[in-house]
Amino acid sequence: MTHPRYTDLVAGLPATVPFVGPEAHTRASGRAFRARLGANESVFGPSPKAIAAMQAAAADAWMYGDSESHDLRHALAAHHGIAPENIIVGEGIDGLLGNLVRMLVAPGDAVVTSDGAYPTFNFHVAGFGGVLHKVPYRDDHEDPAALLERAEAVGAKLLYFCNPDNPMGSWHSARIVQRMIRAVPEGTLLVLDEAYIDAAPEGTAPLIDPLDDRVIRMRTFSKLYGLAGLRVGYAIAPAPVIAMFDRIRNHFGIGRIVQAGALAALKDQDWLRHVQDELSVARARLAEIAADNGLHALPSATNFITIDCGRDGDFARGVVKALMARDVFVRMPFVVPHDRCIRVTAGRPVDLDVLAAVLPEALLSVANTGGRGG
Repeated sequence: MTHPRYTDLVAGLPATVPFVGPEAHTRASGRAFRARLGANESVFGPSPKAIAAMQAAAADAWMYGDSESHDLRHALAAHHGIAPENIIVGEGIDGLLGNLVRMLVAPGDAVVTSDGAYPTFNFHVAGFGGVLHKVPYRDDHEDPAALLERAEAVGAKLLYFCNPDNPMGSWHSARIVQRMIRAVPEGTLLVLDEAYIDAAPEGTAPLIDPLDDRVIRMRTFSKLYGLAGLRVGYAIAPAPVIAMFDRIRNHFGIGRIVQAGALAALKDQDWLRHVQDELSVARARLAEIAADNGLHALPSATNFITIDCGRDGDFARGVVKALMARDVFVRMPFVVPHDRCIRVTAGRPVDLDVLAAVLPEALLSVANTGGRGG
């Protein structure tokens, strides 16, 4: 019997994915979520102007999108005060990370990240045969000094650093990040994932230097711009680095409706400020809900709050299970000691009302079932 001849690398990979999506959960339970607070989406939605632009573009969906994302790239360049040659648009940060790893990581090449950081990056590295070297967090923050030391020791091709951080919501100041960029070892490229930068306080992002070949910065429309369903993000780097993406990227991967929506969203900075205001209120409410239940909300510069359940990973997993059983979608960090926490999107008042109502029930359920939840 014939069968596909998979590469040894792919055949040896575990049959896992980084995340189980909320739709898969609802299919398994047969019930819709009352509050969808687990995927770090912006439940406040996209700009009405972006919705209108996508509706207008729908009639032209029979045409492929502009393979160069010309209008969007030029608008992003103007927004950041840099040249279009320093920007590449891709299928979200996830798609850009996949292409970046493909460009730079051969089987056996060293890559450094934090233990417990965004797992999709690790998924790409494993898929191209790279060797991951992980550094523990320090006080619920990624540890720049330890990351740099490990990158130097192993001769890392890439050093992945997320600021603000997922899954803990913590962040480092622009001063520390800039110092990290200056200290990147020779031959290592710092991958600065700034997916949550629009939710962070002033002074978190260092000034963009598009000529600095030590760093590539990645941003997205999936978070505060409310366009997670479009899968559109962009990277900022020196022009020679950006040009290399053209050798391997999916040139028609960014559809016409996607480009129209992202362009309109970028132009509507008033809506972004509105979402930032809503987010501030929601984070404060989540902190209150946590405190009312004897839990502790960690400081956050993202659109979610990581809540310390004060026990071990089994207890937190029980809380997640119990909340899911009550149709509230949340997630949690995977790695000790962060798995003592759950992670909750900063949602609308109606979403947080549901959470406030069911969280005491969930905690009681876990206590009564010895940490299993349900």
